Amino acid sequence: MLDVIFDTLLDCVKLLPFLFLTYLAMEYIEHKAGERIQETIKKSGKCGPLIGSILGAFPQCGFSAAASNLYAARIITLGTLISIYLSTSDEMLPILISQQVGAAMIWKILALKVLIGMVAGFLIDIVRNMFLKKEKEALQIEQLCEHHHCHCEKGIVKSAFRHTIEIFIYLLLITFVLNIFIALIGEDFLANLLLNRPVIGEVIAGLVGLIPNCAASVVITQLYLNGILNEGAMMAGLLVGAGVGILVLLRVNDRPKENVRIITLLYVLGVAAGIIVELLGITF
Repeated sequence: MLDVIFDTLLDCVKLLPFLFLTYLAMEYIEHKAGERIQETIKKSGKCGPLIGSILGAFPQCGFSAAASNLYAARIITLGTLISIYLSTSDEMLPILISQQVGAAMIWKILALKVLIGMVAGFLIDIVRNMFLKKEKEALQIEQLCEHHHCHCEKGIVKSAFRHTIEIFIYLLLITFVLNIFIALIGEDFLANLLLNRPVIGEVIAGLVGLIPNCAASVVITQLYLNGILNEGAMMAGLLVGAGVGILVLLRVNDRPKENVRIITLLYVLGVAAGIIVELLGITF
């Protein structure tokens, strides 16, 4: 147990400077470009899934939450919302950077998430326009809310420090639990349980991704880096994981049945894409 505790502390403490620098850069980007990105999404029109999937990949706090607000106000389409959810990386990028993963791998993962989000978004909008009656709904501007950002008004250094500590605690707890679990049952057993069972890994990772919290992307990224999840399962979990976006959608979109359909659609698309990634043998 002492070895597990020591290894956990050592592994996580080494990541602190990289995490802080990454979040500092992210806070600066959001502080400078956050509002402009949202305005671009609002004006995207039929190109929403294209623009949304690209901008959704940017490491920006609360972007999926902002998308949920825009959809609740019917400013963006369902396809645009799903494209943003699928391409949103949440805490994946800071974790990969802090672990000093190669830039080529990071770009491949981001590019694939953008591509999947874009294709899915356009298909959703095309199907809705073809088979469903167009909904004539007035914009519900009162649904828009600006309280889901990273508190840049407190200063980007303070905000970056706060975010770093939050994710460090998540990492510490998750790594500790994983290390104990692996010590008890063995890393090979856990890896074989998920890696050697087609579809099961993607289904389980997708369920973890549904957790409306940044802890989900931390868990999935760590499991992948530890060699316990394969590429398909990792992609399934990260595609489904929309961070706090789902929580915001449930709060601001006053249509419970529609919210269930959106979450179900997100899950099915993410898991299906993960299975396809695995079947095609795509590696990073």
